[in-house]
Amino acid sequence: EQILAPTPLTCGRVFLFLCCCRFLLCASGQCVKVFSTSTEECIHDLQGHTDLVTGVLLRPSNHLQVYSCSLDGTVRLWDFTDGILIKVIPTFGHWVCDTHPVCLTRFYKQLFQLVAVQLPQSGDQLAEVRELSAVLDSVGSSPAATAFGRQGEFIASARGLHLEVFFFRKQKSYRFSLKEDNKTGGKNTFTCISCHPKDDCIATGHEDGKIRLWRNFNHKKEYTYTTLHWHHDAVSSLCFTPEGTNLLSGGVESVLVQWRYNQPSQRDFLPRLGGAITHITVSPDGALFFTSHSDNKITIIQSCVKVSAVIQGLVKGDVRTELMVDPRSKALVLNGKPGHLQFYSLWRDKLLYNLDIVQQEFIHEAGLQQFEVVKAAFDASGTWLATVEERQLKDAELELNLKLWIFDNGTQSFVLNTTISAPHEAQITALCFQQAADSQTTVLVSTSRDGHFKAWQLEGPSWSCDFVGAYHGLVPYCCAFSADGSLLAVGFQEVVTVWSPASWELLATLSQPPGTVRDLCFGRLSCSKYLLGTTAGNLLCCWNLLTCSLEWSTSMEISLLLADPLSENMAAFCFQSGCTDLFVFKPSEPRPLFSHKAVCSGKVTRAVFAPREEMLESCEESSQWLNRSQLYFLSQQTDLMTFITKAEEDRMTDRRKQLVIDDSVAMTPFYLLLGKHLPQHQDRRDAASGLTPESTPLPQSSAAIKELLHTPAHVLPSTSFLCSMFVQSLLLSLNKNNGVFFISETLITAGLRGFSIYDLSFLYF
Repeated sequence: EQILAPTPLTCGRVFLFLCCCRFLLCASGQCVKVFSTSTEECIHDLQGHTDLVTGVLLRPSNHLQVYSCSLDGTVRLWDFTDGILIKVIPTFGHWVCDTHPVCLTRFYKQLFQLVAVQLPQSGDQLAEVRELSAVLDSVGSSPAATAFGRQGEFIASARGLHLEVFFFRKQKSYRFSLKEDNKTGGKNTFTCISCHPKDDCIATGHEDGKIRLWRNFNHKKEYTYTTLHWHHDAVSSLCFTPEGTNLLSGGVESVLVQWRYNQPSQRDFLPRLGGAITHITVSPDGALFFTSHSDNKITIIQSCVKVSAVIQGLVKGDVRTELMVDPRSKALVLNGKPGHLQFYSLWRDKLLYNLDIVQQEFIHEAGLQQFEVVKAAFDASGTWLATVEERQLKDAELELNLKLWIFDNGTQSFVLNTTISAPHEAQITALCFQQAADSQTTVLVSTSRDGHFKAWQLEGPSWSCDFVGAYHGLVPYCCAFSADGSLLAVGFQEVVTVWSPASWELLATLSQPPGTVRDLCFGRLSCSKYLLGTTAGNLLCCWNLLTCSLEWSTSMEISLLLADPLSENMAAFCFQSGCTDLFVFKPSEPRPLFSHKAVCSGKVTRAVFAPREEMLESCEESSQWLNRSQLYFLSQQTDLMTFITKAEEDRMTDRRKQLVIDDSVAMTPFYLLLGKHLPQHQDRRDAASGLTPESTPLPQSSAAIKELLHTPAHVLPSTSFLCSMFVQSLLLSLNKNNGVFFISETLITAGLRGFSIYDLSFLYF
């Protein structure tokens, strides 16, 4: 099995670049995603890096190709329109900065160094970097703090309170410093930098929200700067437009500010863009602006006038609710924007919509306490959604609201049905619906630190409390219904109680080793007689409900336990030595069906089994637990991860890989066009004509084609010179007497725009 991260964008800075306003490229985990600016759909995933992608850069000499760099220490060259990997360049660097020469930072004795890399021009896929030269020492680790100016004449880098400018021709650098605090108490620390495309001007952003425009920096004693100020917090990104007439800035205010370069007092604003702006870029013609945001979103803007499109990934933030799957849409549901629940399609890898739970405007102000969604649960049919929101004010009691939402077929969304203020006297610890799909009554149970659990039932058009339960003044921390809804288990600290929802009678108390119960899960299908739980004493316990005795227990530090609703399988995430291990097992058999060490670093506290649209037919015993459901979980870094089978990975690779490339042959454009299609069509034609593969020589055997396919495109002669020789080499004679020829099912013509290729597989001579 292999762990993959299906999230479209990663948390943190997203690097955006554009080609002809049609494509948008951004770093997303270990890959680069290519989006269409018109349809907002993901066209390609450029996959090949083995670690986080940290930068994307269009190739200056060919705007149909793009460089990507990663923490795996390689720079890769792609044809992003076709999703083809052209070249891999090991550089031991972290990110590509901008134009030629390409610059990287690499880690050296706890400091970052900026080095110039002469990229090789060979046609080999794996190229070796032979020329490295140091440019600047002790630079900042953030790519936003380094930029080229005047088409590569100089490079400017900021770190802390220092700005350093290096001129390549003179091989000389100038260093400027600011005081730690100015007279008004502002913070002068550099946060970002951008260079004017035509003038000798450097714009720098600072922690106090100010922007400085530096000039005359090629004379250390004569340098000057002017100050612009609108942002009330740190400036996170700066970007000049291609002609240099405007400067764009953004920060935590979620407002894009456009400054007039020659008239800094005039500025335009585009407010309410959502999350804090983390990065800004502009299309080559200046027609489109792009902003990335802290909530994992990209906004496409038409010249600071209006928002034309939004590409929203999985919203990153503080996840307080459990991971859930909406029974209707099969979407993943969890915390989204502040006060919202997001519905995210796992199959389409796209956000469906946000449901406003709090229904109050969120205010971006540090230290301000606002309502947060902390609990949520669906019923079995997806008709009802229960949410809990809370707010803790200073020197005041906790404010709680329990809300019940019903699905509306007209709007295809959930609408508020009942709001219960102060449902408990203390914080709610758990929330669950009676999951029996054939039950005639709908019951919701909530547990609280006030020592009670409450059963809420739908009576008429709204919900009301039907029963209040307690056990010897102990605090309930967890609860769970059995698969058929006939039993309710509530964990009161170290005691597990079993109740009948029909009469609310206490049926049994289960003995166990000491330790507060944290998770409770009923077995499914043939294992429905078992109840499993984890304790604070690092124990995993399994009780037999028929005998009301402890069936087995094992010592494990379980951070999360959950059951697959479509099988007997259960998943246990075990935290040890700073990493999390996964064990999949059946309650009737303590022996694990599947185990995976170190699935991620840190603890896993959120996971869910998502039902598949189609059941897999897996033959491998180790992967049969994935046949009906797919396991998704959140890492401590809030990355959404999953397991897939080898067969699924191969199918995904086949869909992405449009052309099959032989590693022994140089990947020139002509080889990419003909390398796959010729053998495939040749086999089809041979089968139709009754010829064996040995009876007809393949066109690749000709010396002309071999030379063309092995020669780098930039050293080839003109198209008009090659055309007659190349077409002649493709002609295969079937009958020398009547002079009938065909072109191996591919017709190639030459014109003003180069070769044109036509598929003639439907013709027979």
